[in-house]
Amino acid sequence: MTDLAKSFEPAAIEARWGPLWEQDGAYEPTRDAARPSFAIQLPPPNVTGTLHMGHAFNQTIMDALTRYHRMRGYNTLWVPGTDHAGIATQIVVERQLEQQGTSRHALGREAFVEKVWAWKQQSGSTITQQMRRMGASVDWAHEYFTMDPKLSAVVTETFVRLYEQGLIYRGKRLVNWDPVLKSAVSDLEVVSEERNGFMWHILYPFADGPLPDADGKPIAGMHIATTRPETMLADGALCVHPEDERYKHLVGKLVDLPLCDRRIPIISDDFVDREFGSGVVKITGAHDFNDYACALRHDLPMITIFTLDAKINENGPAAYQGLDRYEARKAVLRDLEAQHFLEKAVPHQNQVPVCERTGEVVEPMLTDQWFLAVSKPGPDGKSIAGKAIEAVSSGQVRFVPENWVSTYDQWMKNIQDWCISRQLWWGHRIPAWYGSGGEIFVARSEDEARTKASAAGYTGDLRRETDVLDTWYSSALVPFSTLGWPEETEELKLFLPSTVLVTGYEIIFFWVARMIMMTTHFTGRVPFRDVYIHGMVRDSEGKKMSKSEGNVIDPVDLIEGVDLDTLIRKSTVGLRRPETAPAVTARVKKEFPQGMPAYGADALRFTMASYASLGRSINFDPKRCEGYRNFCNKLWNATRFVLMNCEGADCGLAEHTKAECAPGQPFHNYLTFSPADRWITSELQRVEAAVEKGYADYRLDNVANAIYAFVWDEYCDWYLEIAKVQIQAGPESAQRATRRTLIRVLETVLRLLHPVTPFITAELWDRVAPVAGREATGATHGIVTAPYPKAQLDRVDAKADAWIARLKAIVGTCRNLRSEMKLSPAERVPLYVAGGAADAAFVDEATPLLRTLAKLSEVKVFGDENAFEQATANAAVASIGGVRLALYVEVDAAAERDRLDKEIKRLQGEIAKAEAKLANAGFVARAPAAVVDQEKRRAAEFTATMVRLQDQAARLATAA
Repeated sequence: MTDLAKSFEPAAIEARWGPLWEQDGAYEPTRDAARPSFAIQLPPPNVTGTLHMGHAFNQTIMDALTRYHRMRGYNTLWVPGTDHAGIATQIVVERQLEQQGTSRHALGREAFVEKVWAWKQQSGSTITQQMRRMGASVDWAHEYFTMDPKLSAVVTETFVRLYEQGLIYRGKRLVNWDPVLKSAVSDLEVVSEERNGFMWHILYPFADGPLPDADGKPIAGMHIATTRPETMLADGALCVHPEDERYKHLVGKLVDLPLCDRRIPIISDDFVDREFGSGVVKITGAHDFNDYACALRHDLPMITIFTLDAKINENGPAAYQGLDRYEARKAVLRDLEAQHFLEKAVPHQNQVPVCERTGEVVEPMLTDQWFLAVSKPGPDGKSIAGKAIEAVSSGQVRFVPENWVSTYDQWMKNIQDWCISRQLWWGHRIPAWYGSGGEIFVARSEDEARTKASAAGYTGDLRRETDVLDTWYSSALVPFSTLGWPEETEELKLFLPSTVLVTGYEIIFFWVARMIMMTTHFTGRVPFRDVYIHGMVRDSEGKKMSKSEGNVIDPVDLIEGVDLDTLIRKSTVGLRRPETAPAVTARVKKEFPQGMPAYGADALRFTMASYASLGRSINFDPKRCEGYRNFCNKLWNATRFVLMNCEGADCGLAEHTKAECAPGQPFHNYLTFSPADRWITSELQRVEAAVEKGYADYRLDNVANAIYAFVWDEYCDWYLEIAKVQIQAGPESAQRATRRTLIRVLETVLRLLHPVTPFITAELWDRVAPVAGREATGATHGIVTAPYPKAQLDRVDAKADAWIARLKAIVGTCRNLRSEMKLSPAERVPLYVAGGAADAAFVDEATPLLRTLAKLSEVKVFGDENAFEQATANAAVASIGGVRLALYVEVDAAAERDRLDKEIKRLQGEIAKAEAKLANAGFVARAPAAVVDQEKRRAAEFTATMVRLQDQAARLATAA
């Protein structure tokens, strides 16, 4: 006790235990092939990033699973790492260079890449330090960076093998293009933003003059509507639905393309929605994804009219060449109007694709890129995508919850070839070299490329490919690249496949599916057994957390606390609309008038665990952390009480029995376990079983809630209060049994709770375990490797459970009576009891507990019903089964009758109001079901209370 602080201060505890565990190698796997293995891969956060609430949620789940299995004796490995984040990192460093008055182009590629590496060394460990702050029990000896030499070698090796297998090719395809980055970007980096714009209606005149419509009336041409009129300069056709009666007779005719000296055909294709607009769409194959597919089907020309920085190129009319796309739009609209082709402009809200990294509107652009053919059969006759589909359909990979399988299947069965190249300087440079005639030599090194070139008869100069690989390519390899592949290492044998991948639903396509594809293709194994998909962390109002909205919360601020000014500054930096800053500031001041309190890592983790139900997005309320901080305080104070009563005392740990004692000798080590001792042990078995099931089902919320309820409601609120009485008033053998139960249950609880709240449990277990005789169970790493509790359901004692249930019912009734009588908590009054012989025996046995728990001066049992009636004529009486209870207080009968009459009239008024509402058919029909149910509950509760008071008033009247 002298070593245990009087109050729970998380900062000091966390500062001590985190580094100690890491230095002692507590998180290293045993590599014992005889043990079952548990492995988990951290979704590698961007090296540019900082910990956000999604990370905190995700990592709490992963760490709890990891610590749980480590304590169960599994050969446990949690692999940490960071992603080089090609686009994000290049943007960060380029912006730094801009502030210095230079650019990457001024530096040159080699010098720029050196700058990025320097920045990574300086700032790249921010997020891993924050992970340590959260208590993540990763094996830091396995930490990787996706640009590390070993992992880079795997990237090169897989690329070369795929190319040699005919599964990687270079071709011209339509991709998302960022004109600022001048690079293709993946779908994941593109978000849709709703913007106000216009739908411009344009006339395309028939090439040979007016033609009849379906009714025989002459029309000048075809009418289309577009939100991007500048792209019409690249149109290849107009398209209608083949079954559209309005236009079937016009298919095959030609129209003049306004502003251009070209004629384009009218074609038909069933992708057209004939109910939308005029039912006529323009086909711009090189600048629209839907149009691209249609253009390929009909062999239409692919005309690119944008340069890589989104200006009109030489394929556009001379009047527009060199204009930025938005300037070109204005010029095109002006000329369309002048030439009477623009019919109208209708305000329109549309979804605009924007690069999440730069905020720039992306353009579908036809460019030369490298692709991975995921649907083409490989050397084994199976496609990469096919093997990935089979891995899930066969059950080798299981999604939790299962409903995500259909999402996975739908995408995988309609998958397109993967564009794996990016026009960046930071990343894994594609291992390809070009000859002067366009020859391509893919190799592991330039020397190997020269060897391949020579074998092909080419002896000229070689030029290295400038593109780098999509960041997701290297991320797709981490299940095996981090374990030593292509060598068949010990770790690859032990930890591939890993046990579970914990991730959000938003990257099922971009990461989860690609890991399954690449791992099954290269290793013949699945990357993981289970995929646990959790929801997205949103703010307390259900909005997506975003710096642009000012609702982002830094997890470290929740752990350490932050003053109000800093909190306001962090919330208003990067707002999409600066004019919203006052509103954001007002919200922050209202929610946290004194700033963000320091809740500690354990309270934050417990909060996150309580939210972790399957697949649901969570609305995170920071103030919920306060409840779990209070839980930590309660656990701390409970431990102090237990140690105060058990440390240095006889806790009955030497398990002698009465029979072993010599005749005539006192039973010093004899243990007399009370019903309460046996009951709390029963409850512990139940919670252990519930926790085991929670982990098996990936229901961390059930784990957290079960432990919380047991510790707070049963152990602290009931058993500790009972134990106080038993230790003070019971015989020595009972005191000894109580101390044993107190310390052993507490020690077990600390191990049970450790995966969720590692810091406080380590601090307390270090003091509790020696007193409980369990200090040896943690081996060299304390509670981190102590055995996890396992339920022994044969120790559930039904009789003890029933005894405590009866005790709780009587105490609860007494407390209700005290509340009704408005008795002060300090006022002790007699309890009068009437019942049968068995009831009297129970009350007699429980009297010491009842007096303390119900704050009674005495407990008197009446065997005669009439005597009870007379004694309680002026008292409030309640019944439990066959037992009648009354708290006796001397009262002024007349005054009490007046008080009861007033309260009864008030309740009658409340009942009348509630019943009137429920009798109103309009209210019942229109009000939400929850409101109607609430009104029904109110009416029932008022009625029950009124009946009780009427009975009490009647007895007072009879006594008078």
